[in-house]
Amino acid sequence: MDKNGGTLQAMARTALSEIGAVFELVGDDVAERMCAGILQARRIACYGVGREGLMMKALCMRLMHLGLDACVVGDMTAPPIGQGDLLLVSAGPGSFSTVLALLGVAREAGAHTMVVTAQPAGAAARSADVVIHLPAQTMADDRAVSAGLLPMGSLYEAVQLVFLDLVSILLREKLGQSPDEMRARHTNLE
Repeated sequence: MDKNGGTLQAMARTALSEIGAVFELVGDDVAERMCAGILQARRIACYGVGREGLMMKALCMRLMHLGLDACVVGDMTAPPIGQGDLLLVSAGPGSFSTVLALLGVAREAGAHTMVVTAQPAGAAARSADVVIHLPAQTMADDRAVSAGLLPMGSLYEAVQLVFLDLVSILLREKLGQSPDEMRARHTNLE
C-alpha cells in the first residue's frame, strides 16, 4: 500500500482513469493532422527533452518500423533538415530553450514544424506550423489543486506514449502495411 492507503491496483485504476480522461478531450482530427504532417514529409526529425524525449524516440522507432525516413535530433547519424522535411518536437509545458532553438533552425532551413504539447498557447506552439494538443498535466501545472495521482509530467508522458503508438497504427493503416511488415524492420542487433 502507498502512504495514502491505496493499493497498487487502486493506484493503477486511478492512473488509467486519468489517462482515459485526457483521451476523452482529444478529437480524432488531432491524430489525423499528425498523420498528414508525417506522411507529407520527406524526412522526419524527432526531438524532446527528458522523459518527453524518450517518448519522441519511441515514436521515431515506430516511424522507422513503418519504413519512413526518421531520425532523432542529436544522434550523430541525423542528417541535416531542409525543404520538405518535418521537425517534430515535444514541449509539454509549452516551451524549452532547445525546442525553441531547433524550431528556429528548422524554419530557417525551410522545413515544416510540428509541436506536441499540453500548452497550445506556449512559445513552442506559437512557433510551429502544426500544433498537436494533448491536454494533460505537465510540470507547468502539476501543483494545481486538481493535480492527479501521477507526479509532475507523468500524465502527459503516459498520454504521449499511448497517443504516439496509436498514431503509428493509423499510419500503418494509411500506408497499407501489416504488423509483420513493421516487425521485419525491427533491429536484430539486440
